[in-house]
Amino acid sequence: MTDRWNILLITADDLGGDTPSSFGGPPGVMPAVDGLAGEGMAFHRAHVAAAVCQPSRSAMLTGLWPYRNGAEGFEPIADGIPVLTDYLREVGYQAGILGKVDHLQPVDRFGWVTWISMRELGMGRDPQAYSSAATSFFATHADEPWFLMANAHDPHRPFDGSADETARFGEEDLARIPAPSQRYRPGEHPVPGFLPRLPGVEQEYAQYLSSSRRCDDVVKALLVALDHSGQADRTIVIFLSDNGIAVPFAKANCYLQSTRTPLVIRWPGRTTPGAADEEHFVSALDLFPTLCEAAGIPTPAGLDGRSLTGLIDGASEADRDLAFTVFHETSAKRRFEMRCVQDSDFGYIWNAWSDEGVEYEAENMEGMTWSAMSGAAAEDPEVAARVEFYVRREPEELYQLTTDPNSLVNLAGDPAFEAEATRLRATMAEWLESTGDFLAERYRRDLAA
Repeated sequence: MTDRWNILLITADDLGGDTPSSFGGPPGVMPAVDGLAGEGMAFHRAHVAAAVCQPSRSAMLTGLWPYRNGAEGFEPIADGIPVLTDYLREVGYQAGILGKVDHLQPVDRFGWVTWISMRELGMGRDPQAYSSAATSFFATHADEPWFLMANAHDPHRPFDGSADETARFGEEDLARIPAPSQRYRPGEHPVPGFLPRLPGVEQEYAQYLSSSRRCDDVVKALLVALDHSGQADRTIVIFLSDNGIAVPFAKANCYLQSTRTPLVIRWPGRTTPGAADEEHFVSALDLFPTLCEAAGIPTPAGLDGRSLTGLIDGASEADRDLAFTVFHETSAKRRFEMRCVQDSDFGYIWNAWSDEGVEYEAENMEGMTWSAMSGAAAEDPEVAARVEFYVRREPEELYQLTTDPNSLVNLAGDPAFEAEATRLRATMAEWLESTGDFLAERYRRDLAA
């Protein structure tokens, strides 16, 4: 039997950072995640690197910003860039992946000994299929260390019960998808504050919550399978989402709700049950060095993240007072370069793409929410202004997150907040240069113009 920690990394697909009630969301929607948070440590200021699935996941498994690992959009990680499983294999780990297999490219670079596709997992939505696959993996590798990345495809579109679900999946695939253990009605829970309260928005949010519950059903199935394997006491369990909800002002952007992720780590004997870090900003980039340390591997030089073990052990780290995030490319390969820096009070976004004649368009505008907003804009000036801003933006956005957590009032250009804007511009410029961002020089020029 191995003396190294097993690692179970569970990811959700397009789950908002505040959807589990343990992270401020509606009560009871994700009881398994809430239970895991009660057994481990929840990081309330955790962010992913980029709010779209493939770049987000590639950043996790390289520990590098997308413009440093080559996977800025839906393309492979660059040749010569090491991935987490390279290091784990060197010390005897067996690595497997359930779902989202093609969202880490090239697939053969990761050396998976087990890889099971979305279709084999009930379109990535069948808890029993995940349970069976995980049970087999745990049993096969009971006497050697293992790393299993289990990726739920919920609550990615199409949402449960939506017309899009029927249109996108054929009868055979629909038959593979079970109902969630609980479904929600429009208006049962308020829509997020960054969206208007419109009937179409409420209906789609209810479908999203139902899909989130089915994601939680998958989490529960995986945790039960781990318990039944007898290996839970020597397994580190991590849960997080790859990015925010696939609706306007969330996924494929750089807002707070775009990149905030509900990160939970349960490390037997190390995390204090029910611990919550509400102070420090952490990144999904930090998982790579954390897991290297857990596996007894020297942390590779040059990573963009750093280990979370100090925070897990209760230390305070004064230099974790900022979160940086990026966006490059939509799933349709349209470039909308964005950069963001947030602290405990303010969020600053630079939209390098925002220019006269350019209109934003992304997958988060599919479905009922954007349609409802666009329809209401004809009669509601507030919604009309929100719609117009979304497709055009401004080169700079500044939000006072303590009073405006939903980023509704852009303060860029307001003289009363010029000192804050100046401070964050300087912070942004320094960070772009220090990480080798290809837009660093242009950002300096734009500031000087």
